[in-house]
Amino acid sequence: MGSHRRHAPSGFDRGAGAALCALSAAAAALGAVPAVAAPHAPTRAEVDRLYEEAEKATEAYNQAGERAGLLRRQVRDSQDRVARQQQRVNDLRGTLGALAGAQYRSGGLDPSLALLFSHDPADYLDKASVLGRINAHQAGELADLRKGLRELTQERAEASRALGELEKSREALVAHKRTVERKLARARRLLQALPPSERAAYDRASRSGRDDLSGLIEGPAASARAAAALAAARSALGRPYVWGANGPSGFDCSGLMQWSYAQAGVHLPRTSQEQRYAGRQIPLSEARPGDLVVYRSDAGHVAMYVGGGRVIHAPHPGAPVRYDPVDMMPISSVTRV
Repeated sequence: MGSHRRHAPSGFDRGAGAALCALSAAAAALGAVPAVAAPHAPTRAEVDRLYEEAEKATEAYNQAGERAGLLRRQVRDSQDRVARQQQRVNDLRGTLGALAGAQYRSGGLDPSLALLFSHDPADYLDKASVLGRINAHQAGELADLRKGLRELTQERAEASRALGELEKSREALVAHKRTVERKLARARRLLQALPPSERAAYDRASRSGRDDLSGLIEGPAASARAAAALAAARSALGRPYVWGANGPSGFDCSGLMQWSYAQAGVHLPRTSQEQRYAGRQIPLSEARPGDLVVYRSDAGHVAMYVGGGRVIHAPHPGAPVRYDPVDMMPISSVTRV
């Protein structure tokens, strides 16, 4: 895709067919690996698979968090509207009560008798007509407000129910995240059980430089704001990958992109799936520093192009913000913000 030179495979590359076939066996044996040499290909495939699984869980968790926040605001707004409507109803009831009290204090006479004993029948008829119109108007308004109050109460109940469902979903995602973390810990133990030479080879394959790559920049950034976002991302080099974090002390992949562009005065959506559509999609061959590079068909990972066939990103748990080859994993799109 594009004209950039491909670099040596990184730790994110998927294993060959044989390694993938051995993946299930490696996963089953993960908890009982002896402290002697283990097959390199299945180990690498298992770790890479766990990284991908963890990243999907993180982005799903971020999306659920955004949806929950939106729904909380909707519920709060609904409750405010209900309170205002309730106050109007209370005021209206007070007005109607005052009218009823005035009628009672006036004697509550039959209208025909009141007219008979009135000193000014014309004035009485005018007042009665006005009173009737007021009562009809107030009664109609009260009916409308009661209807609105019922609708708002129903809206609040539905929003609260939906919020409860989202909270349960978030709890499930948190549990899944913990499961993935346990798998990652077991994968690290597996790597540590490898002979030093094999472990060093894996480290070299999955590690990329955090050195200054200014000499590799190809041309200017896509825009002034892209240049500012890239400068912010570079300032985060070496900071840790943290679940669901968007800076400044730690990041997940989409959190780093959101924070970096925020430093340039641009608001990006929270997840990599949403960031994919945060601008104009372009071919990789046209990528310029500051563009977003989105990976895999599920758009589960995102990085920022720095030029020279490299990106900067927050890779996965245990790996700090760093540079990697742009073709470290299958690219699904490039977005210019």
